[in-house]
Amino acid sequence: MKRFSTHFVGCLLAAILCAGLSLADDVPRILFLTQSKGFQHGSVNRKQGTRAPAELAMLQLAKDSGAFKITCTQNAEADITKENLQKFDLVAFYTSGNLPIADADLDYLLNDWLHQKGHGFIGFHSATDTYKNHEPYWDFVGGTFNGHPWGAGSKVTVKVHDTEHPAMMPFGDSFEIQDEIYQYNHWQPEKCHVLMSIDMAATQTKRPYHVPIAWCKQIGQGRMFCNNLGHREETWQDERFLKSVLAAVQWVSGQTNADAKPNPAVSAAHHAASIKAAHAAGITQERLQAEKKIKDAKRAAKNAADKAKAAAAGN
Repeated sequence: MKRFSTHFVGCLLAAILCAGLSLADDVPRILFLTQSKGFQHGSVNRKQGTRAPAELAMLQLAKDSGAFKITCTQNAEADITKENLQKFDLVAFYTSGNLPIADADLDYLLNDWLHQKGHGFIGFHSATDTYKNHEPYWDFVGGTFNGHPWGAGSKVTVKVHDTEHPAMMPFGDSFEIQDEIYQYNHWQPEKCHVLMSIDMAATQTKRPYHVPIAWCKQIGQGRMFCNNLGHREETWQDERFLKSVLAAVQWVSGQTNADAKPNPAVSAAHHAASIKAAHAAGITQERLQAEKKIKDAKRAAKNAADKAKAAAAGN
């Protein structure tokens, strides 16, 4: 049997420790929920019995990095329970709609488990399109989906506000990406540390308001991180995004530290900058409201015509 020198073993142990691993393989255990009870994104669609693209990417990231273990599920009713959560350190949601989680288990998740030291939450993309009418959830997650003027084919320029946060370092000061970007209801800047937002001045489709893309919070002794990116399957192969996810896991689990204090002044400044950029392009709230009225009127007229046609066919 081949023998290794003491020096080699010492170097190997040092490399393991520098990589953030322990000899006991004591790494964070993540429960990744990809269940859809609303719109199902391609990134979480298990085609022909295979794992979904987001699941495959997370499983590969866990394997390549050795920095965490992950269990993927699309059965919230069975797996998001008080008993099962004891097996995990973090939960990650790429979900939509009202999930079949028992009220007592959801309350435990939001108001107890997530507040414990070493526990945390990572939300991807439509995690904000989940429990839209359940205030304890949207108050926790930081915002509620309210449309996406920037569709899957859109390219947006993103401004990174906190370049020192580990999960933001892979992106630099700013970057361009093609992905679907949400705008939000219930955005509460006084409760969130906003990390990056759409740069309206540099993005073709403009809106006169702040559109955050990623943010984080301290939840009791636990932590949460939310990133809107991840609609497109290609995003789950983007090296910058995957490095950000890995750094987010390490931060949420408490392996690294970074500022998570609410920074409402950053949101306010970016809101003002977004208004200025949109107005310079002739986009105002009044114009958007007028366009919405026209669109709603056309939709109502079409629905009325369809009903009349159906009634006539029934006679």
